[in-house]
Parts: sequence; structure tokens; C-alpha cells
Amino acid sequence: MAGRLVALDLPGGPDFIEELQRIWANGDAAFPVDQRFPESAKQQICAAMRVSDNIEPGDALVVATSGSSGSPKGVILTHDAVAASAEATSLRLGVGAGDHWLACLPLSHVGGLSVVTRALHAGTALTVLPVFDAAAVDASDANLISLVATTLGRIDCTKFRTIVLGGARPPAGRPGNAVTTYGLTETGSGVVYDGIPLDGVEVDIGDNHEIALRGPMLTRGYRNGQSAVTDDGWLLTGDLGRWTTGGHLHVDGRKGDLIISGGENIWPEAVESLVATHPDIADVMARGVDDTEWGQIVEVVVVPVVGRTPDLESIRSHVKQTAPSYLAPKRLTLVESLPRTALGKLRRIF
Repeated sequence: MAGRLVALDLPGGPDFIEELQRIWANGDAAFPVDQRFPESAKQQICAAMRVSDNIEPGDALVVATSGSSGSPKGVILTHDAVAASAEATSLRLGVGAGDHWLACLPLSHVGGLSVVTRALHAGTALTVLPVFDAAAVDASDANLISLVATTLGRIDCTKFRTIVLGGARPPAGRPGNAVTTYGLTETGSGVVYDGIPLDGVEVDIGDNHEIALRGPMLTRGYRNGQSAVTDDGWLLTGDLGRWTTGGHLHVDGRKGDLIISGGENIWPEAVESLVATHPDIADVMARGVDDTEWGQIVEVVVVPVVGRTPDLESIRSHVKQTAPSYLAPKRLTLVESLPRTALGKLRRIF
């Protein structure tokens, strides 16, 4: 009898782990449901993922993409892919039987779920929190954790041997025990650690600078039947990047995020890192806006520090102190907060 896809609609904790293992023992695959969704949204996403329908032999998980543009797709990860990801990650981090993982990111996303699967595969101790809670993190006996950069300032980072950070670019002030990873839902977790691919992972930079990945941890496809990889096994990521002179992968950003202004190629992340150091700014997002003269101009959407009101000229002057003038934004919008995914990534359209 063919297995089926089962909705795993539980908060993080021992019950989640027990139910995941029960689903696998029955020959089924699990679809972790985002616990922040209202009931109507849960029903919609379960219908989109075809919960209760049959799966292919060997399927272990279906994970919804973030859906930052368009409808989310269900990424299928097989047991072999999950095992390959866990083994490569544990090898790179030197994980042993005495280690203890703490999972506190959303389990409906691969960044949180992969902590669970690698701990189960390696047989290490595992604590799963229902949500990120700084006090609970600090009180944990775990020595390994996966986090997003926005949480670093809320916890005692020194208590962990290794902090795994999602995102291809090291955040400012990254602690020395943090490792920055690059990967997608389709890769089952991070596959490049501090610019170096995990064992078994191949990285190719095409003539158009798009990053392509190949390895045993890649998805076998999407729940809607679409293929995710080329015939020879390459996943085209949609990210642009390059190799540094030191042989590390540098990810510039998403193809669609590149701003071309007056013939200059401008990455939003570069502008954000400069503007973020302005003393009146608490958070910032950069994006391109169509312009008849320049083609595009750089707009920064800014959350001010409480009690401060930054203006465009002060921001431009601040940027030009350390960077070329074309990186200085030409438009400013002030907001109370910026839209982010559950894993802290900026949504550049809102």
C-alpha cells in the first residue's frame, strides 16, 4: 500500500517528535503545518500540498516554500536526502554523541525542521521549543543551535559551541562561534558553510553568474509535479554569486533584486549594510524603483530609532563617507516595521 502525506499540525516539543517518527514508521511522509496560521489558512495550505494523497516510496517530508512571490510550493525531501544533509552537516560541524541540539525556529520551515532531522539521524540529544524564547534558550543545556541573525542580540551566544546562522552573508558583529550558511528549501538546509560547500555538494557559477547546486540532499521535486532540477541534477537557485580569490562562495543576491541605476549594478544588501550603521536607523530595506532618467533609483525603507527622524540627505552623506556615491539612496520612506519571513529574511515587496 502506498504511503500518504500526513499533516503534522503540532507545536514544537516532544509530541511533535513522537508524531513525526510515528508518521515515518507507518511509511508516510510529514507536512509540518505553520502554527501561526489561522485554521482557514491551515486548511488552504494543506489542500495546496495535497495532504492525504499518495506519496512516492522514500518520501520523508514536504516543506512549503516561503511564498515570498506567488503561491507556496511543496518541496519534497526523501529519506535519503534528509540523511545526506544530516551526515554532511554533522561532519562539517564535528557533531558527536555528546552534543545537544536546540531547535527554536519554526518547524514549518527547513531552517528549523533540519535541526530536528539532523539530531534524530545522528542520535544526539535534542530539545525542541514551540517558539523562540530568549529565556528558554539561555536556560537550555544545548551546545548547538540554529538561529537567524535578528535573535543574536537577545541571547547569551557564548553558551553555545556552535551557532548555525541561515543566510549567505555574515551579519555585522557575528560572534566567533557562529557559522553562516547558504541553502534553500530545495537543498534541505544549508549546503555551503562560511563560503565552503559541504562534502558531496557541487557549486557551479554560470556565465550569467547564477549559482547552481548539485548534491545528494537536493529535493526530488515539487508536490505539484514540477521538477526542481535539470536532467543532470543541477538546481538553478535564482541567486547570483561569485568565487572570491580565497576560494569562498560569495552570494550577491537574488537575480530579481539587482538594481541597475545609471549603468551601475547595485545590490540592495550592500546599501542596507551601509545605511544600517546610521545612528538614527533601527532597520532598513533597500529596493529599486523605476525612474525615467536613471532607469532605476535606490529607495530605502527605514524604521527609525525611537524618537529620531532621519532624513534623506543625512543618510546619503552617511553612505558617501565610506562608499561610492551611486550607493547612496535617492528616495526615503519611513515605516514602523519591515515585513520579514519567519526566518528573518526581508520581503522587498509590500
